[in-house]
Amino acid sequence: MSIDAGQITLIGITLFAATVNGALGYGFSSLTVPVALIFYSNRILNPALVLVEVALNSYVLVVNRNSIPKVWKRVLPIVCGLIPGIIGGSYVLSTASPEWIKLITYLVVLPLILLQAAGVRRPIRSERLIGVPFGAGVGICYSVTTISGPPLALLFNNQGFVKGEFRAALGLIRVVESTVTATAYYLLGVYSTAGTGLLPTIVPSVAIGIPIGAYIIRRMNAETFRRICMSFDAWVVGFGLSKVLIDLRLMTSPTGYVVWLTVILIDLTLLYGFFMRGSEFATVASDVNVPEGSPGLLPQKAPTVTPDDLST
Repeated sequence: MSIDAGQITLIGITLFAATVNGALGYGFSSLTVPVALIFYSNRILNPALVLVEVALNSYVLVVNRNSIPKVWKRVLPIVCGLIPGIIGGSYVLSTASPEWIKLITYLVVLPLILLQAAGVRRPIRSERLIGVPFGAGVGICYSVTTISGPPLALLFNNQGFVKGEFRAALGLIRVVESTVTATAYYLLGVYSTAGTGLLPTIVPSVAIGIPIGAYIIRRMNAETFRRICMSFDAWVVGFGLSKVLIDLRLMTSPTGYVVWLTVILIDLTLLYGFFMRGSEFATVASDVNVPEGSPGLLPQKAPTVTPDDLST
């Protein structure tokens, strides 16, 4: 059986995304979707990814089950908002133009990636008040794009979830959103032979990539690895956005690729700032001879985790 360029690309990007997910606990969909959308529409790609994520998210939840009692009350409003959002988003996916859905996907994902890259933190006091509308927005985003990691990462980092709680909260939300979305797709007739036919291409990459990522992360700095992967994601999304703007004739070629160039320049600026801050911290530690692990004059890490725990 011959393999076309789309299948080869899907094998490569899902292997890379699964490796990142195995290393950081997050990033599978947010890395896979922007690249795969160049070859496949959301209507074909989403059902296969959602089925994979039902299993992947269930595994994350089981591993972090001890922290569930600490977080379920905090995430319950978000879970309640997910269901109507998913129903609405699934309907949009089943009826809207594939090219316009691609455009929406890129426009939603890109600013969230750049906000994470910039290290934005905006703690919200009325956590319960924003839970249901936030959950509805996440549900729409996930059911249309299979991506919900960036907004969830921003919220949970802002709200001070420690590592175990962070993973458990993500596990709860992602199990609900992937399971409900898979069910909504079935009821709306979104599944197709073309979509489910992608599973044999995706599943082996996931099975291989996750243990590779777990091995890699034990041998390098997790935050540096995460930040480099985020840059890759931003560049790919920027390229996809430029291409779909040209395909929809909203911009002409090569003018449309100015968007891609702008994204690259923004990300390089943020990346430079990230590594410069790392160098400054290292210099302070060296100059004042602060022992490793001592509070000293080093900037202290917040009790939250980086957005390392999202499987999409």
